[in-house]
Amino acid sequence: MTARRSAAAAAPALSLSLQFADARHRALLPRHKVVRWLRAALEAPAELTVRIVDADEGRALNREFRGKDYPTNVLTFDYAQEPVVIADLVIAAPVVEAEAAELGIDIAAHYAHLLVHGALHAQGYDHEADDEAEVMEARESALLHGLGLHEPYAGRR
Repeated sequence: MTARRSAAAAAPALSLSLQFADARHRALLPRHKVVRWLRAALEAPAELTVRIVDADEGRALNREFRGKDYPTNVLTFDYAQEPVVIADLVIAAPVVEAEAAELGIDIAAHYAHLLVHGALHAQGYDHEADDEAEVMEARESALLHGLGLHEPYAGRR
């Protein structure tokens, strides 16, 4: 068995619904890449919906569910963690685009980070308290490094 095949066999099962309410970055998010990024972060089988939205939908959801009246980069709605992770990840395309430009990174790489971040939230990781943030950020950094992507928290540690 090849290393690639054994790694794929070890990856948790993933059922994915990929939706584009805002299609501006559809070409940057082919299904196989989104699956790869999410599987890297999963520690258990999962049923995930990833919805790419515009600023208006992102703002409305953030206002309704978090009481914050602005679009945020990623929202995670987690419904179950065991035995299967069930969650919706909502990502606001204009926010991703602006943040990637500000950080000087590729838009697709920023999507990868936000998908990993959202998948970790869906599994119970959090970053509200400093000790939780340290654990979650270390996990994100390791996963992104393993995917050959940027260090999201460089300069903050």
